[in-house]
Amino acid sequence: MSAEARDVGPVEEKPRRYDSTLRRRQAEQNRRAVLDAATTLFSEGGWSVAVRDVARSAGTSVETVYAHFGSKAGLLMQVLDVAVVGDDERVALMDRPEFAALSQGAPRDRAAAAAALVTGINRRTVGLQRTLRAAAVVEPDLATWLEQARERQRLNVRVGGAMMAGRELSPVEAEGLWAVLSMEVYELLTGSTGWSPEQYENWLTGAVIRLLGLESGR
Repeated sequence: MSAEARDVGPVEEKPRRYDSTLRRRQAEQNRRAVLDAATTLFSEGGWSVAVRDVARSAGTSVETVYAHFGSKAGLLMQVLDVAVVGDDERVALMDRPEFAALSQGAPRDRAAAAAALVTGINRRTVGLQRTLRAAAVVEPDLATWLEQARERQRLNVRVGGAMMAGRELSPVEAEGLWAVLSMEVYELLTGSTGWSPEQYENWLTGAVIRLLGLESGR
């Protein structure tokens, strides 16, 4: 062995840098898995679904679920927020292209855009809304959140209706439109009556046109 080789001391390993990007990515994947699992379980099983059931379905731990969402009620609220808009992006409903479409095109196009938007929301959230209503009876935080959600819906309907009509709605029009677009009407027509979501959407387009007088231009 050469002297040159013998003089080489031990090689010091550089400390491995903590990969925070990977950690964040894994945490987000876990969060997404929990949301997906909770959406299915709450929609089908109602409020009786336990956090451990969600964790098991998501392939994670109960502690991870609580770390992300704080409580079972917090998890349901987050699941509903995501289901309303259809994704986990932090963009409010009124700031999305689907909502902007309510002011674009001919009157029938605007009504059809509203019907498509509402049908999509109702299809994604119908089971979750049932769970929320049942849970609100025993969970004060969810009861408060439900009332706040209804007020947000009323505001969205009033703003969206004005966009479709090109004018401010009267109180009677705004409240009537809110009732027509409600989850309760969707449940009656697609549940008790047996309509398909497509039938409901077509009916809703016509109902919005008639309620707001869009064809007459008033």
